[in-house]
Amino acid sequence: MTILLDLQHVTLEGSDRSILRDLSFTISDGDRIGVVGINGAGKSTLLKILSGQLIPDSGAIRRGKEATVGFLEQNPVLPEGSIRDALGSGWEVDAALDRLGMLSSVDTPIKDLSGGQRKRVALARVFAMPDDVLILDEPTNHLDLGAIEWLEQKIKTFKGAVILVSHDRFLLDQVTNRMLEIDRGHTYLYAGGYARLLEAQAQREEHAVSAEAVRKNLARRELAWLRRGVKARSTKPQARIDAAERLLSSKKEASAREGTLDLATEMPRLGNSVIKAHKMSFAYEPSRTIIRDVTLDLGPGDRIGIVGPNGAGKSTLVSLIAQGREPTQGTLKLGPTVNLAYFDQQGSSFDENKSVQELVAGPHGIPGSPADLALMKRFWFTGALPRSKAKDLSGGERRRLQLLLALSERPNVLILDEPTNDLDLETIRLIEAFLAEWPGTLIVISHDRAFLSQTTDRLLEVHPDGSVADVPGGIDAWIARRAGVMDSPVGTSDNALGASKGKVLREVEKEIKRLERQVAKLNEKVLVTEDYVEAGNINKEILALRQSLSEAEERWLQLSDS
Repeated sequence: MTILLDLQHVTLEGSDRSILRDLSFTISDGDRIGVVGINGAGKSTLLKILSGQLIPDSGAIRRGKEATVGFLEQNPVLPEGSIRDALGSGWEVDAALDRLGMLSSVDTPIKDLSGGQRKRVALARVFAMPDDVLILDEPTNHLDLGAIEWLEQKIKTFKGAVILVSHDRFLLDQVTNRMLEIDRGHTYLYAGGYARLLEAQAQREEHAVSAEAVRKNLARRELAWLRRGVKARSTKPQARIDAAERLLSSKKEASAREGTLDLATEMPRLGNSVIKAHKMSFAYEPSRTIIRDVTLDLGPGDRIGIVGPNGAGKSTLVSLIAQGREPTQGTLKLGPTVNLAYFDQQGSSFDENKSVQELVAGPHGIPGSPADLALMKRFWFTGALPRSKAKDLSGGERRRLQLLLALSERPNVLILDEPTNDLDLETIRLIEAFLAEWPGTLIVISHDRAFLSQTTDRLLEVHPDGSVADVPGGIDAWIARRAGVMDSPVGTSDNALGASKGKVLREVEKEIKRLERQVAKLNEKVLVTEDYVEAGNINKEILALRQSLSEAEERWLQLSDS
């Protein structure tokens, strides 16, 4: 095993807090290290230190003999010229560009590329270089599922070491063998992948709760002793009095964020008719059809995931549903009770030059009102952030602001276009928990397989020719088939089965997802209860739900085989 990078006692101080404290660890060939932490914890800062772009305040970073480092930044800088000029030629370069959907654009000038296209070109470039260490900052942003599968294989087969910051839990679970968590300047290094990280976080939280209980008991005992009176106190050593005062004045370490992301679930009633599209098509010009002959009938509580290659028309499809565009052929109708909110990919729905509190107040409100400040606090907009202009927000802050503005409209239909981009894992998990309870109709475009699995019941795939088809079994079955674990069911599309049978299959799939969410929620509940009677009742509910889940899965298998 060859040591490629060695960090010893690395410390970096920010303007108001420690970003990294006394970090020591070694990176060797074969390491696949995932780095996690909330937005602003210092993940990208650590990557810049590892790449040599940033010098820490103290400590040492030693690089192995002749070891080279490649760095993919969140917002990569590319040389001038065309894509071909930036990458050169060769079958490996062309293969990477092909899988990333950029091979047909090799003569395009770099200056004309979108942010997502620049990210994909930079990703192809970093894997084409003969480096020993690859440092990847959110590499899955702007990639479709096919490209992410390619990335997984490239990371797994890379001969050197890979260090990546990612919110993609499925990717982390597939490729990592060590995890590094950054939390308020402290760092925690775990042997094992993402599953081991989750176990360690749970253990650490349990230990913190236990330690706090011990501290409080000690404080109560010292306080009772101090209150017994001057005479009793005068016979005790002064050191004990000092110790008691220190205990009483000490506090548990503050949370990394104040409070929790509190998402309101109130919404107006949603009728039986929600979204109906009949042979809907859209073309920017007569010879360029983007969406072709789409027929949909979505009801209350439907939870739809949308996947497809980059450029296939996913965002165009949801823009049509959100009535941001009109079909060039066919019809689209929304039910009379629909109140729709659209969380778009670019965040173009708000004025960049307005402050957060101005946007929250809206055209008729008073910026900075007590009610608005309370609302902003629930979404972690505290301190100077409410007065910050939208253009100055970080990627994660922009996404939280988008979500705040979308939910403040009290929608009963919610469209989310790549909602997990730029968000940390804590925020993503909280959004998933909210959506699991939210009763409205949900439509999600995402490349995040874990997020789709947690939040959707039905999967639609937009094909390059503009057609849209159901994916039998949803995202979990899609992943299993891509991995070769599960055969593709024969004849389960609406065309082969007929519309009625396809609808029954989708209803069973929805029921399976609903039961899985209920079981997961009860499993979490039984772990924290200290009431044995309640725990017994919860276990009975879990057993009943698992029986129902087994029956639903059997129904799905029978339908798909018939």
